[in-house]
Amino acid sequence: MRSLADYKDYSDAQLVDLLRADDHSAFDEILKRYSAILINFTYRRVADLPLAEDLVNDVWVDLWSKRSQYAYANGFEAFIFTAMRNRVLLHFRRGKITQRYIDHFKATYCEEHESSDLLIRSNDLSALIEKEIAALPIKMREVFELSRKTAMSRKEIAEYLKVPENTVKTNMHRALKTLKTKLGPVMVFVFMI
Repeated sequence: MRSLADYKDYSDAQLVDLLRADDHSAFDEILKRYSAILINFTYRRVADLPLAEDLVNDVWVDLWSKRSQYAYANGFEAFIFTAMRNRVLLHFRRGKITQRYIDHFKATYCEEHESSDLLIRSNDLSALIEKEIAALPIKMREVFELSRKTAMSRKEIAEYLKVPENTVKTNMHRALKTLKTKLGPVMVFVFMI
C-alpha cells in the first residue's frame, strides 16, 4: 500500500495509470495538482468564480467516470486543459442555444404580452424543453445534445462516441420524434434551428 506522500513524487503519467486502475488516491493527487490552476484558467474565461468552480468540478466528474476510456496521447496536462476549454465552450454554446429558444419564443408567441409575462413564459418554455431533453434515454440524449448543443455533425458524433453513423442517425431521429410527441408539433421547429 502506498502512502499519500508517495503520490506527490509520481509523474502525471504514473498517476494516470493508477487512475485507470481505480486508485482514488491518485485521483486526489491529480485534483491537488490541477484544481487551482484549472479554476484560475476557467475564471479568466467566464468571470464568475462559482461558475468556474462548477465547470472544473464537471471536468473532474467526467474524468473519474470515464477514466478508463480516455487516451492521453499528448500528456495529461494538455488533455486536462483541452477538456476544460471544451467544457467552457460547451457552457457558452448551451447558453446560446437556450437564448435562441427564448428569442424564438418571444418573437413567435408573446409579442402582444407584457414583458414580465414574456419572461415567465420564456423561462417556462426553456425549463420544459430542458426537462424533456433530460428525460430522453441516455444514448438518445447524448446524441441530441452533441448534435444540437455543440453543433457536431453525425460523422463527428459517431467518431466521438465510437458508434456507427447510422446509430447516431437513428438515435437522433428517435430523439426528435420523442420530443415532438412530448412537446407537440408546434415546438418541433425550435429543434430545427
